[in-house]
Amino acid sequence: MSLREPDAPVVAPVGRAATAALIRAKRTRRFLEGPIGPTLARLAAPNAIAMLVQAAMSISEAYFAGRMGVTALAGLALVFPLVTLTQALSAGAMGGAISSAIARALGAENTERAAGLVVVAWILGVSIACLSAVLMALFGPTIFGLLGGRGDAVQAALAYAAIFFPGCVSLWMCHSTLSVIRGTGNMFTPALMLVLVSAGSIPLSGAFGLGWGPFPALGISGLALGMVLAYGIGAIAALGYVLSGRAGLSLREGSVRPSPALFADILRVGLSASLNSVLTILTIVLMVGIVARFGEAALAGYGLGARLEFLMIPIIFGIGAAMTSMVGANIGAGKRDRGLAIAWIGSLAAATIVGGVGLLLAFMPDLWLRIFLSPEQAEPLAVGRAYFRTVAPFYFFFGLGLAMYFASQGAGRMMWPVVGSICRILIAIGGALALISLTDLGVQAVFIAIATGMLAYGVVIALAVRATRWR
Repeated sequence: MSLREPDAPVVAPVGRAATAALIRAKRTRRFLEGPIGPTLARLAAPNAIAMLVQAAMSISEAYFAGRMGVTALAGLALVFPLVTLTQALSAGAMGGAISSAIARALGAENTERAAGLVVVAWILGVSIACLSAVLMALFGPTIFGLLGGRGDAVQAALAYAAIFFPGCVSLWMCHSTLSVIRGTGNMFTPALMLVLVSAGSIPLSGAFGLGWGPFPALGISGLALGMVLAYGIGAIAALGYVLSGRAGLSLREGSVRPSPALFADILRVGLSASLNSVLTILTIVLMVGIVARFGEAALAGYGLGARLEFLMIPIIFGIGAAMTSMVGANIGAGKRDRGLAIAWIGSLAAATIVGGVGLLLAFMPDLWLRIFLSPEQAEPLAVGRAYFRTVAPFYFFFGLGLAMYFASQGAGRMMWPVVGSICRILIAIGGALALISLTDLGVQAVFIAIATGMLAYGVVIALAVRATRWR
């Protein structure tokens, strides 16, 4: 049945796989013909919930590390940027590229190409996981030293990394397979699986880390083991879902062969998106180093502001992941104008939500800060208030740029999101260093540079998409 013939008679399917294929075709048709706003909202909600549960998983891990002592907390702080980068690459950068490629293939009604892309996605996931494990084994101490680690903190970070990176193949396989399912238009199943994985990781990490009940107390290594095991179970479930045909893709046909063109289809978008993720993490790491010059109170105040900025990402991802698949399907079907309309509607919605939160906190920063700080902690409170009053009004542009990044993944056009990220890091870092040396604004100079970088990020990407129309 053609996706462009909604009135054609439906032939009774034979078996679960055939039924799933018809459902998948119906989802793709909704991408191509359904009302944009309601479709985006319905697809975005489960993704946002899943990302919030993942945030809870991250918070619980820090709590468990705190129970083990300062050394474990310091070690976790050292390894956290690399764990975050692994998550960002597997779920967002390469994951988005996988969803985009499959959605474009299905939009063009090329199910054989979509099935081939599934196999390629798995090969890439395993390969990248193995590469990261080798790099960490060879250069782990050097990397943690460059991040400022010393002595016991580095040893704790290495203990975590010794479990996490060899086992991160479970994260890559889980996220790659969930991205395959998203590419078919099914957002609920990946979101549900991710919620279960994240929720399961919390007790597993606590049990292996702290030695609950019959479990051994493995310390910080146990935290990594709990996460790896939870994702391993999720990967098996996701693989079973796809291989059973429930995703609506058949992998049993003789034509399913990985080819250089299929690898190029994913890597063309995935490598650019990965660079974008690396630049985002690098920006945060460098800004922490600059703010640290002004003392612990400044670092604490900035850290609380940056933490809220991180929590905005799941909201944007919820809408962005839906846009990646919707835009991809429409680009594949030759409906560029509709793909652009989806991008603008979704991106402006994400920017409005995030911008609204930013404006609220610009006027009432204590709504967030007083969750963590008491009135007696006057100095970090003052720094946090300065951060929100300076930076939070520009959250709109941060949301706009990041949402357009996800939409551009769907279109397979990643040059301008990368340019936007480069502009952001250059302005934020260069501007901060220049203002610190030329003025007596202190840490306020850093916040002005961060806000200007956010403004440039959103404006550059939005104007480029409007001017080029992804051509």
